[in-house]
Amino acid sequence: MTLRRQAFLEQVKERGEYTGLQEAERAARVVLALLGAHLVGEVRAQLAARLPDDFALILLNPLHSAEPLPPERFVRATAAWIEGATEQTAAWDVSAVLSTVADAAGDDLLGQIMLQLPAGYDLLFGHPQPS
Repeated sequence: MTLRRQAFLEQVKERGEYTGLQEAERAARVVLALLGAHLVGEVRAQLAARLPDDFALILLNPLHSAEPLPPERFVRATAAWIEGATEQTAAWDVSAVLSTVADAAGDDLLGQIMLQLPAGYDLLFGHPQPS
């Protein structure tokens, strides 16, 4: 089921403890652009189908990444794209967005997403896997 834009942003806002939807949208745009660079094929298309249209387009037209970034570098890259962000605030942004994405994806699709990402992303999505 596709989340409506307002509901998606409200969830990100609540999880990120942002003061407004503009902050939530900024974080969502950056994180989804970076995530889109790490996902391919049907998995990316299925996830896009569960996101609001404008965020689906961001996921489907990602920033380019030469290689999959480990979770720490993903957070650093997020910090580099958000003006005034630090690694700590970027980690908060990533967690707020990816935990909302995980809820939209559901367990089966989230499992497929995890197969395309380097180890450690389960924590960023708020779904730690048993080791």
